[in-house]
Parts: sequence; structure tokens; C-alpha cells
Amino acid sequence: MRTVLKQSLRWAATISLVSALMAMALSASSNTLLRGVSWSGGLLVVLLIIAIGVVFDMLGIAATAAREAPFHSMAAKKVPGARHAIGIIRRADQFSNFCNDVVGDISGILSGAAAFTVITGLIVTFHLDESRWWVEMLMVATISALTVGGKALGKTVSIRYANDIIFRVGQLFYFLETRFHIRLFDVKNNKKRKRKRGVIHAPRSN
Repeated sequence: MRTVLKQSLRWAATISLVSALMAMALSASSNTLLRGVSWSGGLLVVLLIIAIGVVFDMLGIAATAAREAPFHSMAAKKVPGARHAIGIIRRADQFSNFCNDVVGDISGILSGAAAFTVITGLIVTFHLDESRWWVEMLMVATISALTVGGKALGKTVSIRYANDIIFRVGQLFYFLETRFHIRLFDVKNNKKRKRKRGVIHAPRSN
């Protein structure tokens, strides 16, 4: 219990720091990207951010729904990505925490910031100063509907095809490891050879 708690606290501290750094970096880059962009360009950015949030939500759900057993035979045959898929499933709590919580929350923050740019652009372009409240309400409702609807559809797909999705992610991690030496969610074979009991080895003859 103490070991599990220590590992959980270590992961919580690490992911909190990563979340803060990612949020600052993405917020700064999105503000730079959206500066001077028209309302149509801002709308495309909003849709892209929502799509990223939906995709990562699917990955997190798939990690918790996938089964480890089918990948063992694939790993024994040295199929690329199988070991990484096993690693993802064994650490599904960390993987889903990053995908669902970290990326999900950051996507929500960025989509809200991008929506403000779209609203401002619409009001200036079409002279909707008197209808600002309605424009804001419609934009918020649209973003909420697309986000919730997309994640609902994504959950159905990710649960049904969980193993296929995780295998594709495992292949991606395998590619990153072999090409760029970036190791993510890999499973090493730590089996050690043990001397059989009761077996007496004859001394070497000179």
C-alpha cells in the first residue's frame, strides 16, 4: 500500500508539473497564432482543438478498456508495437490520466480562448455589438455540443475497438523508440535465468 501511494504521489507531482508547462506553452503559442487571425481562421482553430480533445479522450478510454492477453502472443512473435501496447495497458491509469485529464483540460481552456477570438471577429465583421450576448451564447453552446457529442461518439468507438486503437498507439511508440530513441510505455523482459535445484554441474576439464 505504501509503495503504491508513493508511486501515485510521484506520478501526480510529475503530471502536475507537465500540465503546467504544457498549458503555458500551448497558451502562449495559441495566442500568437490567433493574433490577427480572422473569425473564420479562429473557427478552424477551435474545431481543431476540439478534435484533438476528442481523439485523446478516445485514447484514454481505449487504454482502460483494452485487454492485455491478445498482445502476449504478438509480443512473443516480436510484432512491432506489441510490447508497448502491453505497457500502455499495464499503466492505463497514467496513460488515461494524461489523455483524458491533462490534454482534455488544456483543450477546454484553449478552445475557450480561441472562441473569444472568433466572437470578437464576428462582432467586428458583421457589426453585432447589440447582439454580443447572443453570439457568445451560441458559440459556447456550439463548442459544448461538439465537444460532448464528439466524446460520446468517441467513447463508443474506443470501447468497441480498444485493442486495435492501443495497438496502433503501440506501433507509434515503437516507431519513436527505433527512430528517435524516445522510449514510452515499453515493457522489458526482466526474466532471469535460475539454476535448477538438484542439478550438479560437472567441473570443467582442463
